[in-house]
Amino acid sequence: MSDPRVTPDPAKVSRRDPRQVVRPLVDSLRRPDGPRDRQLLFGDAVTVFQDADGWSYVQAVKDAYCGYVRTEDLGPFAAPTHRVSAPATHAYKQADFKSPDQISLSYGSRVVVQSLDGSYARTELGFIPAVHLAPVTDVAQDPASVAALFLGTPYLWGGNSRWGIDCSGLVQASLLACDIPCPGDSDMQQGLGTAASGPYQRNDLLFWKGHVALVTDAETLIHANAGAMATVYEPIKAAIERIEFQGDGPVTAHRRL
Repeated sequence: MSDPRVTPDPAKVSRRDPRQVVRPLVDSLRRPDGPRDRQLLFGDAVTVFQDADGWSYVQAVKDAYCGYVRTEDLGPFAAPTHRVSAPATHAYKQADFKSPDQISLSYGSRVVVQSLDGSYARTELGFIPAVHLAPVTDVAQDPASVAALFLGTPYLWGGNSRWGIDCSGLVQASLLACDIPCPGDSDMQQGLGTAASGPYQRNDLLFWKGHVALVTDAETLIHANAGAMATVYEPIKAAIERIEFQGDGPVTAHRRL
């Protein structure tokens, strides 16, 4: 049976309209006014299948996740030139850090840079410090280093941003930045890479029932977890013992990318 998270409902597909997110952060909901499944960032591309009563049924291009977003949070698609490469940034009214900040963007948000004004990039949102941006063609090389940008980020179920992130959101952000395809939820991520055993290596993935963590070295992992309510480093041995003690069971998979 097809997975409705990544398979559009044929009854709701009336067209295929390429659009993009035009708000800093948008919840992707299971149904209109329903629970949040995931989040979309500014500049994320989506395919709109249906609009009704102020809601759009969409599929995200980055991971094929389907859900409902408010129609007003979408705009015409414009091919981005840059992505936010800092944990977060601001767009200012002028090319001056003392001018009013107009909007905040999380890591991974995508923008169109119109021109450079000194150390600032002019965008439709305002002026963003150029040091906080990277061309969309630039690919990160180390998922664990990307994950470290989210250290201290509050834990948020279904979160995908610097303002709040969950375990699978952290892994997805880290892998997509390295041009490694990655689905949105931990159960789907368990199919990534190949089965591994023996000593843990950097960028291995460890899975529990409903949870995933990224290995940073042979003895340490990084994960967004509800125990700490944040993204943190934790000794692998301690994490395994704690999670099992809490009743969530043993490690269910060890995968190598």
